[in-house]
Amino acid sequence: MRVPTTTDSTVAGWREWVGLPGCRVEWVKAKLDTGARSSAIHAFDIHEFERDGETWVRFSIHPWQRSREDATTVESPVHDRRVVRSSSGHETERYVVRMDVALMGRTVTTEMTLSSRDQMGFRLLIGREALRQGFVVDPAQSYLGGRPKRAVRRRNRGG
Repeated sequence: MRVPTTTDSTVAGWREWVGLPGCRVEWVKAKLDTGARSSAIHAFDIHEFERDGETWVRFSIHPWQRSREDATTVESPVHDRRVVRSSSGHETERYVVRMDVALMGRTVTTEMTLSSRDQMGFRLLIGREALRQGFVVDPAQSYLGGRPKRAVRRRNRGG
């Protein structure tokens, strides 16, 4: 599949199927949100621990919308803790980890906040800090980077 590009940037739709190679997640549907500074992933069972004198966090993620199937557990060094304000104005402190995201045939590393996104439309939100690594979002388009096979999309329950 040919991925559309501008002179310096890859054009992506407002929603895309992406991969999380460091988390062993091949497909997860993501919303690309230029209104959000940081990226966020739905995480649960979050536990802080120490490894070699550094603070780490262990958490689990569900890659599929409205499903608890195929949960995977991830361990990562804590990059930061940050107070994040939701679109409704509610502030919460969240762990921040560095995570690789495979988007539109490229892999970029971004800061990812761990949050409860179970009630949100997307389990993964990709914000401006990740997108400024060479992406432009076309709000009239979706899935420009391609889709997984139909059997995989059906598992997502969100199409």
